Amino acid sequence: MFSPLQYSYAADDEYDTLPPLPPQMKAPPKKAAHLLDIPTGNNAWSTVLQQAEIRRRKRRQTTPEHPSRALFCLTLDNKLRRTCIKLVEWKPFEYLVLFTIFCNCAALALSKPLPFNDTTPTNSILEQIEYIFLAIFTLEAFLKIIAYGLCLHPNAYLRSGWNLLDFVIVVVGFLSVILVQYNVQGFDVKSLRAFRVIRPLKLVNGVPSLQIVLNSILRAMLPLLHIALLVLFVIIIYAIIGLELFCGKMHMTCYKNGTSILPRDVETRPCGEKGRKCPQGQECKDIGWEGPWYGIINFDNFGLSMLTVFQCITMEGWTSILYRMNDAIGREWAWIYFVSLIIIGSFFVMNLVLGVLSGEFSKEREKAKQRGDFQKLREIQLIDESFRNYMAWIRKAEIGNDTNDGAEHDAALDASGEAVKKERKLEAHCGWLCAK
Repeated sequence: MFSPLQYSYAADDEYDTLPPLPPQMKAPPKKAAHLLDIPTGNNAWSTVLQQAEIRRRKRRQTTPEHPSRALFCLTLDNKLRRTCIKLVEWKPFEYLVLFTIFCNCAALALSKPLPFNDTTPTNSILEQIEYIFLAIFTLEAFLKIIAYGLCLHPNAYLRSGWNLLDFVIVVVGFLSVILVQYNVQGFDVKSLRAFRVIRPLKLVNGVPSLQIVLNSILRAMLPLLHIALLVLFVIIIYAIIGLELFCGKMHMTCYKNGTSILPRDVETRPCGEKGRKCPQGQECKDIGWEGPWYGIINFDNFGLSMLTVFQCITMEGWTSILYRMNDAIGREWAWIYFVSLIIIGSFFVMNLVLGVLSGEFSKEREKAKQRGDFQKLREIQLIDESFRNYMAWIRKAEIGNDTNDGAEHDAALDASGEAVKKERKLEAHCGWLCAK
């Protein structure tokens, strides 16, 4: 005698223990099967049940989000751990941590470092508030360690790079507090406190968009290395060309006739036979002038030539260098060198950096979108699994109608009616999730 009350749909594990369908049982009614587009027939119904079993086994094989034990002693049934999991996954808790980080950034901005351990009333108050920030960050790390485990599980606290950064910030904060309290000699505590400036990086752990940007930069390091080699190659080539063309050309300037005195009433600029001519009462000579910009920007040796080319590639004052070179050698050929350098080195090569960063950012944004879609589909799948398990339990009651007595038959019909109502609610919920 079959009774629908023999089975429970409360959990998958209980459903896994159900005995196989007897051969004499009929396939589910066509009307009920039509609601879920399930094929009718004994073989088709067995196939549906087998597919459901395969999906459940695959879901069990996936890594759970939370380890079964944390710190080797706290199981998922532990009240403290359940409370920590709910708390760290509670949205207001995340907002509280972000607000604390913003307040900590404001405190760092208001602090005024003074020499010789001097302080001000404002600095004293901020030092006391620093302990509050450290306590909140420590509590956050403690709760996440209890919730996710320390380091052994794949989803453990220290397995995330951003959580590892948060943990280092907390440890450094405690070290600075201990050194200050015990007045350790021979150690500069201020140098350790300088690590406070990395605390704003905790924002990355709470703002997914910042994680996308930083992950894009990190993943672009290898392509950027290739571009850096290309930039270095361009700089070396143009530095060698500039060394051959302009070596020693920017040390001639105008002196007063018969003296080594530079005129003070005008700007000191290079001169040359084909370049700028000296005014009346002055003559163009090379008697030890260091050159423009204190002798740093010129082509006298390979190192200074590379520095000059690098400045031109950054487009920082490259026109001034061009004008000084025109003063020294004339305007006929110098512009070809500098214009080609800007086109190749700045417009083409340097913009490759922006192209690589833009490409990696697009990839990371697409990955983040796919992760969000996966989470949504996973939620829909879990609802679908629960719904199918429930409907399978009801249909087994319908299959046994031929051998049931009148009372059991009425109970099965009532259960089937409730199943249809449940099905409509779940279908509406699934449609709402799919539309999001």
